Amino acid sequence: MNEVTQPQNTNPQSQSNAKIIYILYLVSVIVGLTGLVGLVMAYINKGEAPEWLKSHYQFLIRTFWIGLLYGVIGLILTTLIIGIAVLLFVLVWWIVRCVKGMQLLDKQQPHPNPTTWMFS
Repeated sequence: MNEVTQPQNTNPQSQSNAKIIYILYLVSVIVGLTGLVGLVMAYINKGEAPEWLKSHYQFLIRTFWIGLLYGVIGLILTTLIIGIAVLLFVLVWWIVRCVKGMQLLDKQQPHPNPTTWMFS
């Protein structure tokens, strides 16, 4: 039986900061710059977070940088038309990662694989 332990003595502020970052990332689909604000917040908050929450910050930071890489590749490939499909994939990938991360955060569970390049 796989037992999930609940974190103890979690600072609600640090958990809400992570949730705000996920929301900023989702809003960045429309606004753009909020993703950069979320990235800065993730770097600032990851050092003082409990261990289970550090996995979320690592996941958020990697989501930004990998998403930027995928986005640049998609922009370059738009000259070959396939870039439009790549950019659509990046959009879906970004949203799915944020939603899955928020679900784990709401359950107060660490991210099981924060270093993944795919969805989770």
